[in-house]
Amino acid sequence: MSAPAAGALPLANWRIKVGEEETSAVFEPALASSNGALFALAHGAGGHMADRGVLGVSEHLRRRGFHVVRFNFLYREKKAGRPDAMPRLKECIAAVASRARREIGPRTLILGGRSMGGRAASMLAADGFPCDGLLLLAYPLHPAGRPEELRDAHLEKIKVPVLCLNGTRDALCRRDLMERVVGRLTERWTMHWLEGADHSFHVLKSSGRSDAEVLSEIAEASDTWVSSIAGTLEGST
Repeated sequence: MSAPAAGALPLANWRIKVGEEETSAVFEPALASSNGALFALAHGAGGHMADRGVLGVSEHLRRRGFHVVRFNFLYREKKAGRPDAMPRLKECIAAVASRARREIGPRTLILGGRSMGGRAASMLAADGFPCDGLLLLAYPLHPAGRPEELRDAHLEKIKVPVLCLNGTRDALCRRDLMERVVGRLTERWTMHWLEGADHSFHVLKSSGRSDAEVLSEIAEASDTWVSSIAGTLEGST
């Protein structure tokens, strides 16, 4: 399916059924000529679909031609603080992705998100849920202070291209451990390190760059990656 022209799709607020419950989602069209990709952007454990981190990522990706769907997990929709169990998180992402595919019909459907949201999306993809790629932002390889508790068992089961972006100061993703994990994954996995960024993609003033520059780097790397996988997808059809 051809990607709609930039500006052809309006912003839309959706109510999405997840089992017997519903959650909120917002479809935001690309702010530049569309690259044909739609990103279902899941928030982190302590966040929500309109938190600063999610909004910042959404805006920068839209400037690079991505359509974005932001949404709340069910627990956040109910204003609860404790995240849902992983099967419920995955069910929510699947419902949002299915709605986006039905409503928008993107050429390239990308799942992922921040921290816990990206982890849930990666587990859904490892289960075989159909998508064209994963965009993982600050993947939580291990709990803070507990690097021995790796969350990597499912990663080898993922059959779609992956772009994973982590900061070099991320307390939930020690670089040497992640590089060891990535070393045994296939060429489908692309790792991008954000110099000086922490788990929230914040950089110190002493680094000589700003948080906005980190978001721009994320968007540029994501656009380059999507272009490469889109070419592969077209070549396989």
